[in-house]
Amino acid sequence: MSTIDSLPPLRDVIATHGLSARKSLGQNFLLDLNLTAKIARQAGDLTGCDVLEIGPGPGGLTRGLLAEGARHVLAIEKDPRCLPALAEIGAAYDGQLTVIEGDALEIDPLEHLTPPIRVAANLPYNVGTELLVRWLTPAQWPPFWQSLTLMFQREVAERIVATPGSKAYGRLALLAQWRADARIVLHLPPEAFTPPPKVSSAVVHLTALAEPRFPADPKILNRVVAAGFNQRRKMLRASLKGIAPDIEDRLQAAGIKPTERAEQVSLEAFCALAREVAKK
Repeated sequence: MSTIDSLPPLRDVIATHGLSARKSLGQNFLLDLNLTAKIARQAGDLTGCDVLEIGPGPGGLTRGLLAEGARHVLAIEKDPRCLPALAEIGAAYDGQLTVIEGDALEIDPLEHLTPPIRVAANLPYNVGTELLVRWLTPAQWPPFWQSLTLMFQREVAERIVATPGSKAYGRLALLAQWRADARIVLHLPPEAFTPPPKVSSAVVHLTALAEPRFPADPKILNRVVAAGFNQRRKMLRASLKGIAPDIEDRLQAAGIKPTERAEQVSLEAFCALAREVAKK
């Protein structure tokens, strides 16, 4: 028996349904239900919340979220082989689990969720970053989610929480930290997964802020940050020359030395530059 509910251990579930992780789908299964419950707890108090989960696989984290009291879980799964195992979880948690087969990049989850909403997922490696950027850059803010509790490769997790001056600091850190509090809450070694990936993993928890930390137009900020980090070894006066003909003047007006590189510039300063670029 498993330790969190009345359903069988995940190894038995995988054996029963003939499941094996597929590299083409970015799959690595977590089989320790105590560990998946620990990840679920990082999402905070789930009672009274709907939870969006992407890529549940055989349902280890799904069971953790439900056992931790989630009001309702919407699980989006691309791999049809996993659907029978998820159906067994749905039967055990009557009415609390909805499973949609499909690509998370193409499905609007809001048709099936009721606020307050949290996102918790062991994201497939091949779509994790793209999904995060989408969740951080909606047309309107605050977003549909209160918090994101997401597992990434450790390198990606470190990029999300990175600070100026570090090699990991870049567009992902700025997008995340402009509109959310972001911190790494858990590290996982390769041997925690089946099959073991070649890299370590980490869980990042992001809490949405009511307002961005500093005022800036999202499209202009994203354009400035992308240009700066696309050529991160160049001085900003060179990497941003396509942004405005008088970019050196605008950099100085924002309190940034034109000779600095993007990785040296704080979020606050990038936002100040975005405001200067927005001026006619």
